[in-house]
Amino acid sequence: MATMQVSPNRDQRMPGRRRLWTWIGVAVFICLVIAAGAVRFVIARAQPILQGRVIETLSNRFDSKVELEKFHVSVVNGIEVSGGGLKLFGKEDPNPHEPGIQPLIAIQEFRFQTALRSLFRSPMHVDTVFVKGLELNIPPKGSRGEMTKMGSRTGKMTIYVDKFVCEDTRLVINTSNPAKPPLEFAIASLKMKDIGSGEPLQFNATLINPKPVGDIQSNGLFGPWQQDSPRDTPVQGDYSFTHADLSTIKGIAGTLSSTGQYEGTLGNIVVSGKTDTPDFQVATSGHRVPLHTEFHAIVDGTSGDTHLRPVKATFLHSSFTANGSVIRVKPKGHDIELDVVLSHAQIEDLLILGVHTDPPVMTGPVEMKTRLSIAPGDANVADRLKLAGTFHVPAGHFTNEKVQGKLDSFSLRSRGKPRQARENNNQENVPVDLQGVFALNDGLLSFSFLHFIVPGTHVDMTGTYGLDGREFDFRGKARMDAKVSQMTTGWKAILLKPVDPFFSKDGAGTEVPIRITGTESEPHFGLDFRHKKDERENIGKNMNADSKRQ
Repeated sequence: MATMQVSPNRDQRMPGRRRLWTWIGVAVFICLVIAAGAVRFVIARAQPILQGRVIETLSNRFDSKVELEKFHVSVVNGIEVSGGGLKLFGKEDPNPHEPGIQPLIAIQEFRFQTALRSLFRSPMHVDTVFVKGLELNIPPKGSRGEMTKMGSRTGKMTIYVDKFVCEDTRLVINTSNPAKPPLEFAIASLKMKDIGSGEPLQFNATLINPKPVGDIQSNGLFGPWQQDSPRDTPVQGDYSFTHADLSTIKGIAGTLSSTGQYEGTLGNIVVSGKTDTPDFQVATSGHRVPLHTEFHAIVDGTSGDTHLRPVKATFLHSSFTANGSVIRVKPKGHDIELDVVLSHAQIEDLLILGVHTDPPVMTGPVEMKTRLSIAPGDANVADRLKLAGTFHVPAGHFTNEKVQGKLDSFSLRSRGKPRQARENNNQENVPVDLQGVFALNDGLLSFSFLHFIVPGTHVDMTGTYGLDGREFDFRGKARMDAKVSQMTTGWKAILLKPVDPFFSKDGAGTEVPIRITGTESEPHFGLDFRHKKDERENIGKNMNADSKRQ
């Protein structure tokens, strides 16, 4: 029977291998214990380390007191950080009119995520920080010295962020002027990207416009921040404003859309844009007209004041230009002052835009210069609107056949053609040369002087006209080429010949006081001998004085 031989060398190698695997197992176990301890250490130390880094970074960046109410760290999927109640305070209260001390920057909630290895690097790199409820409280101009430190600190930066994505942001620019409230911007969403040290921030924002209600989309560049003069910080970009509801402003209606570009500095932003409102409506008229504007404006981004240089507008067959300012005042509102010039316009377009009557009472070309003022407040725009200016309608015609017919007849009689005036078959449709000095207040047009000419007659009057077209009242004097007896026929002409000298004056065949009253549909023309003579004589003097003032 054969016997199996065992090599003595193999017997010697087996215990060595067992010992080797034993030591490897011990080493792996020790590594696992160490790893478990390291993980526990990281979990235990990550929160205070990161909380300290956040506070240190903000303190170094803004040189301010930092408060952080909530802070939570998870290392399950890398490093996930969330927190809230973050506040950065300046050396002075940016808005002492509000109770308590207001922070310069406040954040309701924030969160970000990064790789676990970033915990052991300085500075830590974070791709995106998500923020909700950000409020920036900018101090008044005279107290913004501490704001110049933003970005100027050279202390250790322990966290570096590429992008910020903000939701429900509120920007408040305070003012030391007691007549102006803080300038507030509600920003629904804001995305900012840092594209390099000393370079501007790239942003994409959606602003909530309160009046008219709508969202403004804007993309552009902001900065770099000017430490010594924040107002000189560069800004540029473009915007779009669509489907804005003008009915949120009492007294007007329509759906507005606007696009444009802007560039300059925070204290001097130059804006160029255009607006389209296909259904613009003034409440006093109720008529909808297409309105298009192109504008060039200079905006102070630190106060909200806007200077228009100029606005060019077109509606129906008319156009006008306006220059002026929109100044913010307290309480919340705007004081609007514009100088408006109409050089290519139709009187019927103006009446359609602002007067209720349909059709408009007159047609024809018009030239106008006026000072337009809209006082701040929540009342109807028509109740806050004031106008003061001059106008000229060189060849107007009344749309009401009854009114135009009486005017035609009056023109014929004043030229000594009473027989033609008595015959209704002759419709001359004479043009009216109308000009005057006017003021609009509380929906009522007042004319300190109104002068119109038809063939054979010159009339000077003063009076009022309601924008609703329901009532007007004018008084003045009429100068006719013909004598009194020449304006009638038959025995009446013979009887009136003796009185001709009493009504002839200053080269006119006849001069008489007149009054025009009633409504657009039922006008009344008549003599007004009860009107005081000295008042009639002052009408021409008032016209000259008012024209010089305008």
